[in-house]
Amino acid sequence: MKIHEHQAMEIFGEYGLPVSAFDVVTSPAAARAAAESRGGSVVIKAQVHVGGRGKAGGVKLARDAGEAERHAERILGMDIKGLTVEKVVVAEVVDIDREYYIGIVVDRATKKPVYMVSSEGGVDIEAVASETPEKIHKHSVNPERGLSDAEAAELAAKIESDPLVAAQVADAILKLYAAFVGSDASLAEINPLVVTSDGIVRAIDAKMNIDDNALYRHEDIAAMRDTSTDTVELTKARELGMSFVKLDGNVGCLVNGAGLAMTTMDLIKQHGGEPANFLDIGGSSNPDKVATALEIITSDPKVRSVLINIFGGITRCDDVARGLVHAMERVNTDVPLVVRLTGTNAEEARSVLADHDLMTADTLDEAVEKVIALAGRDS
Repeated sequence: MKIHEHQAMEIFGEYGLPVSAFDVVTSPAAARAAAESRGGSVVIKAQVHVGGRGKAGGVKLARDAGEAERHAERILGMDIKGLTVEKVVVAEVVDIDREYYIGIVVDRATKKPVYMVSSEGGVDIEAVASETPEKIHKHSVNPERGLSDAEAAELAAKIESDPLVAAQVADAILKLYAAFVGSDASLAEINPLVVTSDGIVRAIDAKMNIDDNALYRHEDIAAMRDTSTDTVELTKARELGMSFVKLDGNVGCLVNGAGLAMTTMDLIKQHGGEPANFLDIGGSSNPDKVATALEIITSDPKVRSVLINIFGGITRCDDVARGLVHAMERVNTDVPLVVRLTGTNAEEARSVLADHDLMTADTLDEAVEKVIALAGRDS
């Protein structure tokens, strides 16, 4: 789950990070009032779940309250990469001497958090990684031991030579790690972490992504979810406990299990097709749940065919097949389906589907070839 910058700043503040002062407003008049309360000179920043706000005109310096109001009026309602700006942060202005990047992500390969620091803050870290990778310093953290004071000091020394400032940077590095672990985040970063002209370290930006699987432990963070940009389909899937991801292709994917979903999409790509989405129904054979899943997938006009790929372990394939038959009675669609069921009672399942003229496949390769061919058929 993504959260907004101001929400991440609040979490960082709770962990003792030196965040800059700010207000969150939804109107130009409120922006003016907030600027007046902070002495007039402020930064207006759009709050949207995408990067590149500055390049899109969503971050502006205001020298007085009137200018803050005008900037807010232009930014509120702005479209940034398809998202509408509904609120802005009015933040204090900081006299910046130099900027750094500090951030943590989960490395799936090593199964460890990886800390990254760079002296090139305030710019896209992806651009730094591509153009000057030697300026990014990485450190894998032992998740059982955590990040030690010595490790934080070593990271800070790689980007700051002044020992007094480096000590503050090391402290920020430790506290960001504490926020990362304490919030069950999959990403936490400050870009930029700045040093002011008087040698004080401040966090003037914040970004966090939270592991959805851990939200049950963080009701306060779960309440931060911004559903204003969610589609009806995504909302339906979430309400039923299904994972739904929309992509840009024309082959819909209904599966049970995230690993199977990734394998299915990889194979579709390998055979020259393009996945339109994947929807993971978990271990359910409930007809209503299967029907809703099909409605979600086929409501996308780009979807030309659907692959239903189910592995029956604890879930019996014949139960899934009967659930699918009942679902098809409810769902009114002319989008062709290809069903591949394997595992417990797979033969019985194929008999059930054959009796109802549903196209089946014995292997995943066969199913993928069929569904791609159907997706490319003439309308």
